[in-house]
Amino acid sequence: MNISIQSAIETRTSVNNFQPDRPLDDDAIATLVDLATKAPSAYNLQNWRFIAVRSEDAKARLKSAAFGQRKVGDASVAFIICGTLAAHGHLRTALKPSVEANIMDQRTVDAWVAQVTESHQDDPALQRDEAVRSASLAAMTLMLAAQGMGLGSCAMGGFDGAQVAREFGLATTELPVMIVAVGHPAVSNWPQKPRKPLPEVLAIV
Repeated sequence: MNISIQSAIETRTSVNNFQPDRPLDDDAIATLVDLATKAPSAYNLQNWRFIAVRSEDAKARLKSAAFGQRKVGDASVAFIICGTLAAHGHLRTALKPSVEANIMDQRTVDAWVAQVTESHQDDPALQRDEAVRSASLAAMTLMLAAQGMGLGSCAMGGFDGAQVAREFGLATTELPVMIVAVGHPAVSNWPQKPRKPLPEVLAIV
């Protein structure tokens, strides 16, 4: 199932009730993450990592860290989306494919690496901000990808980050930013809730 971006945005809802026992196969999970990695990130840092929680044991551990929220267990897969700290140290490697594809030249890459190292190296708050921004953009992209594939999703911020890090072996440079539950919606979900009127949130200057 493929739908337009506009339709995906207009029809997406936060799914709280999933049909249990309907797993997604490896190809579907890989497709979702591949699409999520098309999200933007500063300097193309790609400062994210995705953990697809699908097995019953892993779901149980994640559910515990998410304060027992049922949708973690019922969803086909729950993605832990991590932002990467100190990502500036890996920028040259991340940009190498762009040089090989003749999208960027080496001089530009060198300039970007120097710039991001100067701004990020001694600024842990900026590293954290970038990690949260990138992971959040990737999470939204993954949710729209799921909608386009005929699946439902729910972004979850209610979890114990330290417990998630322990249970799933996150590195000290990985920040669990969000859980995104993905699966087949049950019939008992709310429709998309009305948003604030545009005049309250839009200023054209």
